[in-house]
Amino acid sequence: MPTPSPWSPFTAEHRLDDGDRPTVVFMSALFAGGWIWDHPYRRLESAGWPVLRTNEPICALDSKIVGSIERLGDVLLEVCDEAGVKDIVICANSLGGLVAIDLAGRFPERVRGIVVSGAPGLTPDPDVGLSFDRRASVQPAGEEFRDRMLSALFHGEPLFTEEQLEATATLLRHPPAMVSMARSIKATRVYKVLPAMDRVTCPSMYVWGEHDRMTPVDAWVKALAGYPQYEMVLVEGCGHIPMIERAEEYSACLDRFLAPFAEAAGTAGVPA
Repeated sequence: MPTPSPWSPFTAEHRLDDGDRPTVVFMSALFAGGWIWDHPYRRLESAGWPVLRTNEPICALDSKIVGSIERLGDVLLEVCDEAGVKDIVICANSLGGLVAIDLAGRFPERVRGIVVSGAPGLTPDPDVGLSFDRRASVQPAGEEFRDRMLSALFHGEPLFTEEQLEATATLLRHPPAMVSMARSIKATRVYKVLPAMDRVTCPSMYVWGEHDRMTPVDAWVKALAGYPQYEMVLVEGCGHIPMIERAEEYSACLDRFLAPFAEAAGTAGVPA
């Protein structure tokens, strides 16, 4: 697993092909790297899909980037450009979900579909043991931070490995990363989610943990009632990270979502 480093741009792992299917792009989350996508990424890769995932957590990027949802999206597209990727389906969790929605609205000729989970923007910030100071930075508030964070992320037993937890803790000990986190959280507060969704015309699936305490699903169910063309999937017994906590179910949803793209390209679908 790559070790995150503050101030770095996104780097990416990818497997591409010369076919007509869009590349499935997995965007890392606020303080979790591309490893949160291990299950769906490897599943699609083994099935021959073109795939790309970013490695660094969002808060490992420069605070000037993460303070804007639009700029984050631009950086994601720059990574795709560098890899030679044009048409994309974006899979994103948490803060990345807003980036996916924003890019789909701004670049409809390029973003062929989005799969969003646990996006912020419609509910208050969760209480996960973080406190802000006058400089708009954010710090862990006491030894209970780890337990409170994991409780907010998972409905059942926490499924992060000790290596993953230590990588996150190491990152959060860097003041610049904490400033980036604070600015990214602020960006979610000011971003206009519903107007952005009004601009999205591509196929869209929202896969949400039924027991997501970080970004509760009820507000999104209500919002999506105004967009009947988009699909909402509620994952039972699951918290904020369905691609980890219910990996098989998440990947099965993704298989189904991608099947029409495979059919349009004249290729075989992804095996279940």
